[in-house]
Amino acid sequence: MRRSAAITWDQLKVGLTMLIGIGILGVALYYIGRAANLFADRYTLVALLPNAPGLRVGGSVMIAGQMAGSVEDIAFMPVDADTTRNLKVTMSIDESLREQVRSDSRVKLRTLGLLGDKVLDISPGTPRHAMLTPGDTVVVQPALDYDAVIAQAAGAVDDVVALTRDFRQLTGGLVRGEGTVGALLTDRALYDQFTGTLGRTNALMARVQTSRGTVGRLLDDPRLYNDMVTLVGSMNATIAQVNTSQGTVGKLLRDTTLYANVVGITQKGDSLMRLLTQGDGLANKLLTDQTLYDELNRAVTSLNAILADVRQNPQPYTKGLINVCLFGCGKK
Repeated sequence: MRRSAAITWDQLKVGLTMLIGIGILGVALYYIGRAANLFADRYTLVALLPNAPGLRVGGSVMIAGQMAGSVEDIAFMPVDADTTRNLKVTMSIDESLREQVRSDSRVKLRTLGLLGDKVLDISPGTPRHAMLTPGDTVVVQPALDYDAVIAQAAGAVDDVVALTRDFRQLTGGLVRGEGTVGALLTDRALYDQFTGTLGRTNALMARVQTSRGTVGRLLDDPRLYNDMVTLVGSMNATIAQVNTSQGTVGKLLRDTTLYANVVGITQKGDSLMRLLTQGDGLANKLLTDQTLYDELNRAVTSLNAILADVRQNPQPYTKGLINVCLFGCGKK
């Protein structure tokens, strides 16, 4: 039998279903590509990194935290002494964002979240710097080394463990009554002594509060307070009188006459001392001339000897000095 060339309804339904599926798939691919900028015009930039742990081809490239492109290629640089340029990472950037990336932009390798994928994040540039052209190199900004952070955290955990061990040993010693603090915590006799001391202290405070004795009177007797107030008032009055420039103390503090007199006396004393030490008069010679001193010393010694002889035998020295006339003296 010959098959009919006409399309049956069942075949038509199958074809329509396939067309609708293809259309839905095309629309989905369009929106997915639009969301991922798969159909946008792009240009390439280069970043030279010392290392890129976790970064892979096809990884995301962001500008100010927003999706802007992807990693197109990761290649090793020739071996040289510069270990800061080990990897050459080629980035594909959306053409519409070219004005955001300028010569002062910086690229940094960072993590999406705490344990997410590695991405390259470019900071936007400023208008005073030129835009980067395709193939230019973006300056790399050092990123946080999470391995070093984890190593430091591990060291901190070890320190906490050691501290916990030491604290356990300390508390164990306290519980066993070791040391002064342990004895304070566990010794019953010390507790009883402390209780007795507190009891005696309470008794002493009770006696103080009864206003008997010196301490109690100091606390409750207002006469001491009144006496102190009177004393302070008297001191204030005395200070006020001193400040009025009246009386001896006030004049000593404020009157310049005494100061001027003392200055004058000092100046005159200086002048007198200058005359005694620098002049050519008798006073200077008495102070400085050894010959005059010796002559005066001999003269005084001789005078003392004469006076001693006069006291012992005055007749030779007084002869002819006294004339006694009993009935009259002869006339010249």
